[in-house]
Amino acid sequence: MNSPLLEKLMDFATQIVLFYEEFSKSKKDTTIAKQLLRSATNVGAKTNENEG
Repeated sequence: MNSPLLEKLMDFATQIVLFYEEFSKSKKDTTIAKQLLRSATNVGAKTNENEG
């Protein structure tokens, strides 16, 4: 992973995953949080796919 963009996207996705884990412990309705999790991790996957 030599791309600065991919490194930033990985850091972003990691932070969102950590946020989701904490948020889902305290809230019953996590529909929006689940969408945020999917979106945050998808952008890195798509970028990695296009660069590789």
